[in-house]
Amino acid sequence: MLVRRKWWILGGLLVLALLGALAWHWTALSARARLGAAYGARLGCSCRYVEGRAMGSCNADKEPGMGLVSLTDLPDERAVQASVPLLASRTARFKPGWGCLLDPVG
Repeated sequence: MLVRRKWWILGGLLVLALLGALAWHWTALSARARLGAAYGARLGCSCRYVEGRAMGSCNADKEPGMGLVSLTDLPDERAVQASVPLLASRTARFKPGWGCLLDPVG
């Protein structure tokens, strides 16, 4: 019984340490997620609406480290939304003569 209790305490301390590390680095993680979503939206929009490629081929254009960034085509709006789950989301819209522009952060 005593050994089992030690494992619970050790597990609880490990969880607290991981949560503390996440809280300590939250600002950097959040900033990287916002940057990745913005870059992904511009990249996907340019691929889809400037180059005219299929959305499936645009995923191959993502840089290494952008595995969590997902791209969603919004054909009625001529836009692409990029998101990092639970952290960030940005949309870029095609504007003739201007190219792909990010929506303002609101």
